[in-house]
Amino acid sequence: MSIISISEAKKQAQGSVRVAGFVHNLRLKKELAFVDLRDASGIMQLVFETSLAPEAFSVAENLNIESYLEVVGELKEKPAKKGQEEEPKDYELSVSEATLITKSLEQLPIPVMQKIENEASLDLRLDNRWLDLRKPEHQLIFRVWTIFEAGCRDYFLDNNFLQIYTPCLMNTSSETGAEVFEVKYFDRQAYLSQSPQFYKQMAMAAGMEKVFMVGTVFRAEPSFTTRHVTEFTGWDFEIANIASHEDIMMAEEKMLVSGFERLKKANLPIDIEVPVTPFPRWSLKLVKEKLGAIGIKSEKDHDLSPEEEREICRLAKEEAGSDFVFVTDYPIEARPFYHMRHTDDNNLTMSFDLLYRGLEITTGAQREHRIEILEKQAIEKGMNLEELQDYLNFFRFGCPAHGGVGIGPARIIMKLLNLNSVKEACFLPRDVKRLNP
Repeated sequence: MSIISISEAKKQAQGSVRVAGFVHNLRLKKELAFVDLRDASGIMQLVFETSLAPEAFSVAENLNIESYLEVVGELKEKPAKKGQEEEPKDYELSVSEATLITKSLEQLPIPVMQKIENEASLDLRLDNRWLDLRKPEHQLIFRVWTIFEAGCRDYFLDNNFLQIYTPCLMNTSSETGAEVFEVKYFDRQAYLSQSPQFYKQMAMAAGMEKVFMVGTVFRAEPSFTTRHVTEFTGWDFEIANIASHEDIMMAEEKMLVSGFERLKKANLPIDIEVPVTPFPRWSLKLVKEKLGAIGIKSEKDHDLSPEEEREICRLAKEEAGSDFVFVTDYPIEARPFYHMRHTDDNNLTMSFDLLYRGLEITTGAQREHRIEILEKQAIEKGMNLEELQDYLNFFRFGCPAHGGVGIGPARIIMKLLNLNSVKEACFLPRDVKRLNP
């Protein structure tokens, strides 16, 4: 008899089954033992009776919480509690055979059963991440991420995007030279990629027209906030033959709606509101005016502070009923050399950030595809043209107008699930101090 999941066993509702999982809870009596067994699909109560299965009962007597157990038994309808007679039927398992696969140490470094509001500190949880992720509430984070990503991928596949896979090792930095990890690469220096930006643009020059990717991004930022990590998963896409950055914003809206719709259909134990498009589009200049009107001071004229991001999202929700807001038209000081500039104001870029519930989740722009202008803008930013030759060559033999985005999905999941830190949305986060487990 093969092992089936607890949810499958409950659907079967009758007969004999074999299930396996962690001991979630344990209650021992003189001739009875009740064990709550937990697998990735749910929890089922096991009943051990010494009179019916003495060998199995002796196994139950020697269990610790979080031991891994495999059992065979007969499904029985669980008696409904008083006042819950109208609830859907639940089932327990009368155990006939039990095998202890591995016994857990009696003292756990962090509690697994404990309620979320009383759990260990985040640092201690991350030190013991394999135990921390046994909590169904924490596994839900990655169930949500998986389904949401599948919905976003639906948009790409339905619209003829090609998926590409780009390298993380580069011979030059992909932004302005700052905040990169340097690595020794045989007899020379290399860098860990801050972005797949250059390679997405190469795909445009190669005539691939629409591409997307999921990949690892590295940022050597000495930040100690709840919104920063040094290594994260990024989602990127790039589109050719666009008229302006507006085309990119429209594409991202459709992608996100597809992701939220997929989540909504999954009927997970969370509230999902599918966003309504179009999202508000407010220029950075307008945003600064709105913030000034409510007394929020700006730290930088060309960027937004965390407080400003929170407040502008509050205003977007209040004025437009949207959890999302595009902030557009950033000045050249705030953007990399490859962002295209407005023809009527050369100090402004055709770029945007997308904010969600108080946090930036996307940076996007139309890219500059004209080689002579690209070189000029790189020089203005202090870039070394010699080091950029491989990148600049992409544009010497014809290239369409194009643009795209870089998205931080962990930040979306963080805000969607109201997590306290983006690290909780990362399987094994890396920050300035953390390189383990």
